[in-house]
Amino acid sequence: MEVGFLGLGIMGKAMSMNLLRHGFKVTVWNRTLSKCDELVEHGASIGETPAAVIKKCKYTIAMLSDPSAALSVVFDKDGVLEQIGNGKGYVDMSTVDADTSSKISEAIKSKGGSFLEAPVSGSKKPAEDGQLVILAAGDKALYDEVVPAFDVLGKKSFHLGEVGNSAKMKLVVNMIMGSMMNAFSEGLTLAGRSGLNPSTLLDVLDLGAIANPMFKMKGPSMLKNNYSPAFPLKHQQKDMRLALALGDENAVPMPIAAAANEAFKKARSMGLGDLDFSAVHETLKKPDHSS
Repeated sequence: MEVGFLGLGIMGKAMSMNLLRHGFKVTVWNRTLSKCDELVEHGASIGETPAAVIKKCKYTIAMLSDPSAALSVVFDKDGVLEQIGNGKGYVDMSTVDADTSSKISEAIKSKGGSFLEAPVSGSKKPAEDGQLVILAAGDKALYDEVVPAFDVLGKKSFHLGEVGNSAKMKLVVNMIMGSMMNAFSEGLTLAGRSGLNPSTLLDVLDLGAIANPMFKMKGPSMLKNNYSPAFPLKHQQKDMRLALALGDENAVPMPIAAAANEAFKKARSMGLGDLDFSAVHETLKKPDHSS
């Protein structure tokens, strides 16, 4: 099976590498083309533009950083729309808002192509291990056709109905995750400042009802001030912002998510945006020097 892949950031690189490992023919594109070099060493071909990738491949996957990047790759010069058409499928796995997904879907379908939104739950390690959870919505026939790729990329895929549903589900998941990370950071800091050993707190949490993989994986690194990015904080804050907008649309009060968003914004103002989202922990350590 041959697929195109647009976007080779932390997630896209790991995902396209997985496809190559499992015998897929993959044509890759990235805005900074040098990021394609490592994939080429493992057998990938390079497309000079998104349009070139679409022209070559029946199915193309995109994994981009935010709504503006997702829209740019589709609508700009040499973009997806220049070559998409009958018999071609476009699968956008970026985390965007429902409106962005709908705009892309309408444009792709107007050219005769088929569209699937398919954001994922999981960060760098699950992407490397093929253990993502794939949240798809849109063209069911296209979904059925690309399931072999989804089976390589993830441990489970869902088809959630019409375009927009996946975007909303992903934002809800990431809103919960971001809120939890802030509570976790406060707990680690409170334990330390009140004379407890934060490492013991991790052991206690892991044996109780709120044990979860995120605390287990992130906690030890956070205690060592190691925030190597699996999911960059700037992207988590973007997802909090989009989730809060979804809350506004549906008149859902979200005071906890709003407070978490402010903490992530503070972390970005401290220059932590490119670190892992767990670096929000640092906002509790440093004094606020603003007047």
